[in-house]
Amino acid sequence: MKTKPKGRKTKASQDSQEQVCKKMDGEVMEKAGTSSMTGATKKKSEQQVLDGSDIMKLVGNEEVFSNFVDHKFQELDRDEDGQLSVKELQPAVADIGVALGLPAQGSSSDSDHIYSEVLNEFTHGKQEKVSKTEFKEVLSDILLGMAAGLKRDPIVILRIDGEDLQEFINGPSYEAEMVSIFSQIDSPHDSLRDYIIKALDKLTVEQGMPPSSDSWVMSNIVEPAMQSCGIDEQGKPVSEETFLVEFKKVVECVAQHLREQPVIVAHSENTFDGSGIKRLLSNKFELEKTMNTALENVPKDRNGKLSTDYLRVALDTLAPSAGLPPFGAVDQMDKVFGDAFKMVNADDGKIIKEEEFKKILTEILGSIMLQLEGNPIPISTNSVVHEPLATPSSTLLQPSS
Repeated sequence: MKTKPKGRKTKASQDSQEQVCKKMDGEVMEKAGTSSMTGATKKKSEQQVLDGSDIMKLVGNEEVFSNFVDHKFQELDRDEDGQLSVKELQPAVADIGVALGLPAQGSSSDSDHIYSEVLNEFTHGKQEKVSKTEFKEVLSDILLGMAAGLKRDPIVILRIDGEDLQEFINGPSYEAEMVSIFSQIDSPHDSLRDYIIKALDKLTVEQGMPPSSDSWVMSNIVEPAMQSCGIDEQGKPVSEETFLVEFKKVVECVAQHLREQPVIVAHSENTFDGSGIKRLLSNKFELEKTMNTALENVPKDRNGKLSTDYLRVALDTLAPSAGLPPFGAVDQMDKVFGDAFKMVNADDGKIIKEEEFKKILTEILGSIMLQLEGNPIPISTNSVVHEPLATPSSTLLQPSS
């Protein structure tokens, strides 16, 4: 049974100023000078919905935004020459990468080009130094992109405090659902501990359980609850009756730990059905404009020709305009992308004219659209955001004190 999450709610967004803001969540909204997390920590009667207005106010208030930029620029300008070198911009790029949830720069070829796109946004792909004015313009674009994304692709920020989980345990459907989960596990050689861990992983935020696969949740919520209930690695056969009794004890302990240490979770739901591509392809003016933007960062030879090796980079750049995620963000979508590239033989490394490049890119979009129309891909994701996932090397988006 699916129950509506009752956690304290607020909306954040996934967006990109083209690539830069894709996948940003509640943590980033907080760093951008908004109050995204305040809505998540208020009483139920004080729920808050973020619609981008806080960001719009920040960017729209010239005095406040200028002070905000001055503070960030001063932090990054280590040599105090009034300009940011590529080296001085690197901490900012790294911070944005952290906010995007990307692996460390240099560890993944699939994401490294996104770091390059972020840097190119500031340097326009060629400058060695960036003035404060240029820095301000790009940062403004990033934040405005986030604000626009609030209405398009929301993330619900839930404060999971054990209340919903306790309600689920005491509800009429609890036992039937747990019997079903027990039958799905079907691992006769697993210990009781293994069964409980696997069962916890099948509970949802709608039932009041944060993602137990998250390392922080496991070490600070699940493990202490297991220890409190005396669950060890004993490998005795697990009966359904034993499982139901012991699992309920553990979940009650989990609910208690959540009351003591509430967990903030970013919950998002999206369905990729090709409608965004269809809208883009039906508007020739918008399609041409988007294509030109995508090609700005694609290297050309002295004759103005491009390699088909860069089709993936171009597709990644126009992805937000087509309602698509970037490469590497959604496994199911990566397969769709791969199938589309195979259908048009797009990975042959040929050097082609710009118009042919655009034609192939359009064919790829069309192939993706047809696949998604025939088989839409629903995506639901949950990630813990109230605990720091990393320690950024600078605080680009942290509001000034």
